[in-house]
Amino acid sequence: MKKKIVWILVPMVIIFFLGLFLCNAIIDSNAEGKTYSNLEEIPQNRVGLVLGTSKRIRSGHPNPYYSFRIEAVVKLYEAGKIDYVLVSGDNGSIYYNEPNTIKKDLMQYGIPKEKIYLDYAGFRTLDSMVRAKEIFGLNQVTIISQKFHNERAIYLAETKGLKAIGFNATDISGSEGYKVQLREYFARVKVFLDLLMNTQPRFYGEKVEIK
Repeated sequence: MKKKIVWILVPMVIIFFLGLFLCNAIIDSNAEGKTYSNLEEIPQNRVGLVLGTSKRIRSGHPNPYYSFRIEAVVKLYEAGKIDYVLVSGDNGSIYYNEPNTIKKDLMQYGIPKEKIYLDYAGFRTLDSMVRAKEIFGLNQVTIISQKFHNERAIYLAETKGLKAIGFNATDISGSEGYKVQLREYFARVKVFLDLLMNTQPRFYGEKVEIK
C-alpha cells in the first residue's frame, strides 16, 4: 500500500514542480528586455501605471514596497518619461483605499492633481491590466512596480492586447523579500490558470479618457 502511495505521489510532486518552473520560465523569458532600472534607458510613454499596495504592513510599520513605488513614479515623471500617472489599486472598503492614498503622496512630491488618474477597481494585477486597456483606453503603458511584479504584469498585459514595459522600483532583500518572492512563484501559476479559465475583472464600468 505504501509503495502504491509513493508511486502516485512522486509523479504528482514532479509535475507540480515542473509546472511551477515552466510558468516562471515563460514569464521571465517574455519580460526579457522589457523592464528597466535605469531612467536614461527606459523609453518614454504617455502613461505610467503604478500598481497599488498597502502603505503599511500588518505590524503598522511602513511598507517599503509602497515607498519604493512612489519613489519610482516620481523619478519617471520628473525625468519626463511619463506625462500622466494611472494609479490602480484596491478600494475594497471605506477604510481601505490604495488609489487615494497613493495620489495624496504623489501630490506631496509635486505631481499635479490633474496628471493623476485613479482606477479604484484594480483588485488584482489581471484587473489592472484589463481595465487599463478596456476602461482607460490605453494601447501602451509603463508599468511601475518591483521587477518580479512588472514581469508578471507585462505578460498579462500583452495577453490582453496592451503593449507594456516596466520600470523597476527598488526591491526588498532579507526574509521579507524572500517571502514575497515565494508567493510570486505561485502567483505566476495563477496567471496561466486565469488565462485558461478566461477570468475577467471584478468590475468594468464607464470608460475614462486620460487627457
